Amino acid sequence: MAEEASNQTNTTPPTTTTQDSVVQVEEVTVTDVPNTNAPVERDSQPQPEPEPEPEKKPVEETVTLETHLSKPNTDDISDDKVPEFKEESTKLSDLTDNENKALQDLKKLVQEALNNHEFSSKEEKKPPSPPTASDKQVEEEQQQKQEQVVTETDATPEKTEENEVETKKEEQGEEEEKKEEVKETKEEAAVDDDGAKTVEAIEETVVAVSSSVQPEEKASEPEAKEEASPPEEVSIWGIPLLADERSDVILLKFLRAREFKVKEALAMLKNTIRWRKEFKMEELMEEKLGDELEKVVFMHGFDKEGHPVCYNIYGEFQNKELYKTTFSDEEKREKFLRWRIQFLEKSIRKLNFNPGGVCTIVQVNDLKNSPGPAKWELRQATKNALQLLQDNYPEFVAKQVFINVPWWYLAVNRMISPFLTQRTKSKFVFAGPSKSTETLLRYIAPEQLPVKYGGLSKDGEFGNTDAVTEITVRPAAKHTVEFSVTENCLLSWELRVIGWEVSYGAEFVPSSEGSYTVIVQKARKVASSEEPVLCNSFKVGEPGKVVLTIDNTSSKKKKLLYRLKTKPSPSD
Repeated sequence: MAEEASNQTNTTPPTTTTQDSVVQVEEVTVTDVPNTNAPVERDSQPQPEPEPEPEKKPVEETVTLETHLSKPNTDDISDDKVPEFKEESTKLSDLTDNENKALQDLKKLVQEALNNHEFSSKEEKKPPSPPTASDKQVEEEQQQKQEQVVTETDATPEKTEENEVETKKEEQGEEEEKKEEVKETKEEAAVDDDGAKTVEAIEETVVAVSSSVQPEEKASEPEAKEEASPPEEVSIWGIPLLADERSDVILLKFLRAREFKVKEALAMLKNTIRWRKEFKMEELMEEKLGDELEKVVFMHGFDKEGHPVCYNIYGEFQNKELYKTTFSDEEKREKFLRWRIQFLEKSIRKLNFNPGGVCTIVQVNDLKNSPGPAKWELRQATKNALQLLQDNYPEFVAKQVFINVPWWYLAVNRMISPFLTQRTKSKFVFAGPSKSTETLLRYIAPEQLPVKYGGLSKDGEFGNTDAVTEITVRPAAKHTVEFSVTENCLLSWELRVIGWEVSYGAEFVPSSEGSYTVIVQKARKVASSEEPVLCNSFKVGEPGKVVLTIDNTSSKKKKLLYRLKTKPSPSD
């Protein structure tokens, strides 16, 4: 980036210095390679295959993590075998066949869940209404009728048994005449007819009772059909599921968070939607939770890939009053959690969920003057927030950059590292105090980086759209930057050298031989404690050039950042 910017703004000798800067960067990378090779060799010792040469190739990917650390002992926190995270595409055409199939399967399951209203929370599902007094009376009457039928059916078998006994006695007796037998058979037939009539009567009563129940059942069927509502309409982050092409991007987030395991992704999606309803997310968006935490968490600019950047400043909690009003009791910690979720929700709704759009955030965590692990309340609140973010906001972080990392944080991270997934660890970048600015400039352009972190972004004449040129000045070397001017104008510029401790001067050299050089800024040594950004301007009245001189007398290389703009010269 530095080379491209310098080539666009300058066609003069700074180009050679830019080439030197490339050499310096390469030297830094090379010096870090042995450090990364060491753990690789240790890991390869127990393996019987003596092929160390192929393992040297991925070392270059791990160097990016190694070089961020300011002290040798911080190397322990990096995972040598974890390459730096590369964000996947959200375009359907870029998905593999397996990924595309998983997405289509998930969409089918989501549609079924919407049809069955499975995204509704358990509290929203109404329990069956208690029976009313009239319903109880109807049930009692039906029970009485059924009891009567049962008693009648119990009585009829007794009568039939008595008739059978009588017929047996008559058969055992002496034979009577045929006429008497005919009479007996007629009597038996009459008895059978009576029994059949009683059975028919019983059946009629049973049918009558059942018919009285059936209309009620038939009447309840239309009611059930009326209750069968259309598919559930569910939106998340302002996007309706399956009703918008942007929902594919959201579903991909849940799939990637669960390694494209469809059922697990669906379960996570259901839990997230239910949690959002229980958390009353839409009401939360309208709440006013105060602005006292604006210095703790804020959004500022974008990284080089277009991701919005969120800054988390833990050192602000050294303010005892702020710490007390935020974490002193459970109610205040709950309010802080709601504020943090509200802040994140507002940031997410500004993202672009169209396929191929930027839909993730870069998190910068400044641990300078952090209260540390001794503050139980802060640890508890942070733990709760991280748990909610992990469960309900999948794949919204493109990178986690930790700067000004103290020694104790490295020890904590080393303990929790085995419990993190490779995907999560690949998003982590750590930098000690001396490497924080260098690390941030690797991912964020100077015009987008706040001044307090080594950039040039601030309120003033220049904006975030005014490009900055980066130059690396070698130790014990002098570097000049020239701005050629052909017309009368007002030339303004601002510059900074990271860490300063170099000499800086500016002058205007006219093109005509008869004119004199004008000293704009007398050369002087700028200390690191002075204002980090210097701004100058010069009213040009004739063709010439403005020359800026940076003299690095130190034994360390220095990063020079500068930009300029011209305005029409104001009338005298």
